[in-house]
Amino acid sequence: MSSESVGGILGAIVAAIVLAVAVVFGPIGQYGKPPKPAKVESAPAAAPAVPAVPAPRGPVIKEVPN
Repeated sequence: MSSESVGGILGAIVAAIVLAVAVVFGPIGQYGKPPKPAKVESAPAAAPAVPAVPAPRGPVIKEVPN
């Protein structure tokens, strides 16, 4: 066997592997794939009303003993 025939055989094997991978992963691009769903933007939620009583934040010290 000459090196040219060995190279041809190896080239055919590599080409067959590349072709098999291309068939497994399918066509490139959008062709043959389901369409992507359109992005639906919801309206921003209304800002909540200002609460009448503020939430407690912790202990409040009004007078500090000397």
